[in-house]
Amino acid sequence: MVFSSRLTAAAFVAGQAAHALASVQYPVGVVNSGSHDSLNFTEIFASVPDMSNAPWERGSFHGLTTFARAAPLRCFGADAETNYDVAVVGAPFDTATSFRPGARFGPNGIRQGSRRLGVDRINVPAKVRISDHLDVVDCGDVPMVMTDNKVALRQLELANAALLSRTSLRSYSGKSIAKDGKFHPRVLTLGGDHTITLPLLRGVASVYGPVSVIHFDSHLDTWKPKQMPGGPWLPGEEIPVSHGSYFWYAYKEGLLAPDNANIHVGIRGAINSWTDYDDDYEFGWVISHAEDVEDVGWQGVVKKIKDTVGDNPVYITLDIDVIDPSMAPATGTPEIGGITTREIKKILQALSGLKIVGADIVEVAPGYDTQDEITQIAAANIGWEILALMAKTPLTQQE
Repeated sequence: MVFSSRLTAAAFVAGQAAHALASVQYPVGVVNSGSHDSLNFTEIFASVPDMSNAPWERGSFHGLTTFARAAPLRCFGADAETNYDVAVVGAPFDTATSFRPGARFGPNGIRQGSRRLGVDRINVPAKVRISDHLDVVDCGDVPMVMTDNKVALRQLELANAALLSRTSLRSYSGKSIAKDGKFHPRVLTLGGDHTITLPLLRGVASVYGPVSVIHFDSHLDTWKPKQMPGGPWLPGEEIPVSHGSYFWYAYKEGLLAPDNANIHVGIRGAINSWTDYDDDYEFGWVISHAEDVEDVGWQGVVKKIKDTVGDNPVYITLDIDVIDPSMAPATGTPEIGGITTREIKKILQALSGLKIVGADIVEVAPGYDTQDEITQIAAANIGWEILALMAKTPLTQQE
């Protein structure tokens, strides 16, 4: 039998490795115990203990991929009494979308995209280190059922309301803008399709009253539910809320600031009728189209945003499809001609001084992303910029 020189070399390397391993000293009592009769196989073969109600040890390695390396917290369990300033929470929900599903995996995808970020790192353009001003924690995902939208959205509404009802870790000189005069945590929610914004706004409005919404999106999302001739709904049957109609419900419930103090940014999607624009204005909105970035520059867009929302409490909701699909393809309803990632960073950074009471990033569907995860990275960086805005402006009334 003839062996090639390559096989002979491989055998030599394997022999050397075996010799090296033979010299490794394993802990006594694990592998090379002097007496195997002394090993406690009850402990060795025991199942993993239930730690779901045990607090995380912040000072120890936990191995979890949290948003921007924020501390993990069991916000609805063992850590419920722990105070913090911002809670990051996932909303894995996508059963009210109208085209491509998959945003239920968005929270995990955005966290994956944030692995190089850190709440303890300096955001150079914003000139701020988030952790110097805010204690940010990651509460994980809200368990949302996948077979009943009403129940799932109720689960999120209750969880969000519970987080907002608490007292924040930090307090500030000056009076809080909250209705009860207290300082409450803020919530950054990782979606999930855009329907989740409705239950989130309910919680925010219960603390601060009606808020001005800055809505980054390529679509209006203010479509009024109505029976269509020949449609599938029976006469008098309820048309459920979806990711294209939730703002109509928010308007009807009085969650939005009055006097058209709410703004869409990046709009470029097709509409069914010019009546859609008339209805949108009636429901309290003004519009900045995606083309405005070319026509008036990002500075002009920022001016329109600030002129619209004034000094009101502000909620930011960002659909990742506001970004051009060349830079964020992984979404359910992509539209070409969008804002670039550089432009969105400039716009967000220029909103410094606004009182951001909460925010969400939605419609990230990782299954459609490229292998280098550009959509998830873009969404994560946008979340990091929003946290920087929160860090720079406390929620206090003007003197």
